Amino acid sequence: MKKEYDFKFGKRGEVVSQKGKTRITIYLDTDIIEEFRKRADVAGYGYQTMINEALRQHLEKTDKPLNEAAIRQVIREELDRASVY
Repeated sequence: MKKEYDFKFGKRGEVVSQKGKTRITIYLDTDIIEEFRKRADVAGYGYQTMINEALRQHLEKTDKPLNEAAIRQVIREELDRASVY
C-alpha cells in the first residue's frame, strides 16, 4: 500500500449505483421477513428481490391503491404460492 493516497477527486456514496432502484426504509412483520429469507435461501437469490417481485406482480394484477393492507395481502398470497413449489 502507498504511504499516502490522493483523495482530492474522491466522492462519497455507493461504490456501484443501482439504476432504477431506490433505497427506502420499510417496516414489515418479523415473521414475513423471516419467511422471505428462508425461501430466498432455497431459491438462491435475495429476499428483497423476492419481495419486490411479489409487489410488482400484485401491481400488474390490480388497479387498486397499494396500501398497508394490500401489501400484507400480497405478501401472504406470495408466501402461500411459493410454498407450493
